[in-house]
Amino acid sequence: MKNDSLFCSRMISTRKKLKLSQEQLAKNAKMAPAAISHFETGARKPSFDNLRRLADVLSVTADYLLGRTADPHGFVEADAALRHGINALSQEQKDFAMEVIQSLGKKNLASSS
Repeated sequence: MKNDSLFCSRMISTRKKLKLSQEQLAKNAKMAPAAISHFETGARKPSFDNLRRLADVLSVTADYLLGRTADPHGFVEADAALRHGINALSQEQKDFAMEVIQSLGKKNLASSS
């Protein structure tokens, strides 16, 4: 499924799960009701600010709406790591962290086989 259609379907299903009409979602997100309709049909894409407001009102992450993670409350792991200070690490520390992550991933793959 394309990310555009995934965005539309996730927005619709999350809105319905919360039992919100398009009008209620629009009011809560401080948008015009027509905007919600356009986003859900794929006729328009939300701006960054609108995406943030939609995610807040729907109680999910923008990463979930965009199809970057299957967890409605999760972030893409690499993004979360960057947000939590990886850029403050020395190159030696970054290299070490990457080795640990790769080692753990290989160990998990081997144990699941």
